[in-house]
Amino acid sequence: MRTVDAQQARTIAMLQRWVDQNSGTMNLSGVAAVGRMVDPEFRQLGFKTEWIDMRAAGRSGHLVARHVGSRSGKRLLLIAHLDTVFEPDSPFQRWMPEGNLAHGPGAGDDKGGIAVIVAALRAMQAAGTLKNANITVFMTGDEEDAGNPLTISRRDLIAEGKKADAALDFEDLAQEDGPNGPVDMGSTARRSAGSWTLTVTGRSAHSAGVGANNFGAIYELARIIDQFRRELPEDKLTYNVGLVGGGQTATLDEGRIRLEATGKTNIIAATAVARGDLRAISQDQIDRTRAKMRTIVARSLNGAHAEISFDEDSYPPMPPSEGNRALLTRLNKVNADMGLPQMGELDPAKRGAGDISFVASSVNGLVGLGPASDGSHTSKEVVDIPSIFKQAKRAAILMSRLAREHR
Repeated sequence: MRTVDAQQARTIAMLQRWVDQNSGTMNLSGVAAVGRMVDPEFRQLGFKTEWIDMRAAGRSGHLVARHVGSRSGKRLLLIAHLDTVFEPDSPFQRWMPEGNLAHGPGAGDDKGGIAVIVAALRAMQAAGTLKNANITVFMTGDEEDAGNPLTISRRDLIAEGKKADAALDFEDLAQEDGPNGPVDMGSTARRSAGSWTLTVTGRSAHSAGVGANNFGAIYELARIIDQFRRELPEDKLTYNVGLVGGGQTATLDEGRIRLEATGKTNIIAATAVARGDLRAISQDQIDRTRAKMRTIVARSLNGAHAEISFDEDSYPPMPPSEGNRALLTRLNKVNADMGLPQMGELDPAKRGAGDISFVASSVNGLVGLGPASDGSHTSKEVVDIPSIFKQAKRAAILMSRLAREHR
């Protein structure tokens, strides 16, 4: 692992260049520019690279790097992403070092993860373990806001997952507070992320007539949302209302992120709309919860009618599995050999959705091999610089061992 330490300055300079290039998801040219910066790092290591254009899904594209080794060795799929949540109009644009920390858009999520991958692969090359390794690195350009439809934007990632024997996700390392500071955790599962839209229509009339025979749209919307709150809760499930409005009119914009409503206090509301998300640990939990929601929606108050729809383009869950846990056991053997503490299993409710979930039905996976970071998706995003090198060493050893196993 001397290579990782000897190349620390190179790794940080490389990461700084990537961070200083804006690659907000909707900055299509910026995402492509980061792809062009990253591409040579893999070609220098003997990888063949491919840019998959995603303008058909309204996004920039994906960078894929492939290394062919032994025919009998396990095929590893490494997953990361080029984009960030910070578009060109964000004031948060540059790498700003602060001791062992560095602030910057994507410093941890997920340009820091790509830096870990490159540093680990360079260490493998120096150790001679890359030569026979079968590794595909798939870097999406729209992880933060996936292109639609997902049948296009995640088509190629899903195909790679079906070829792989193990998937390693290089988003940020999960940590929990311990008695002596942060404790590294292993992630064997991620929850789904899907959206729903509730639309209510009511019988408009003078407000003096509100009551038993006509509650209108807003009362019905409030009833439904409150019953969701009271009747849906179960372990690993979260439900959120992110947007709501109602009145004489209530109109969602094309992107369904803005709502314009009009009305008066002396008119019973004719319409109401709510948008929210649903996060679950398994498809069974998703199906069960949607059925409950439909049942609640069907119990309309007098004078109102409600309908609920669920977005088809959503992130699937990555349920915990024995295969995923076996990969964490392998990583903990690496930890033991490195003199590092054992990593416990993170509660999946503490992680958001991610790209690895699209391949979870095909291949065992492990999440969180990127650097330790904090403040993701905010202007306070910061990466722990020493963790980049620790994670690169962990990944290099784990990948070297997995790659030489027979399929």
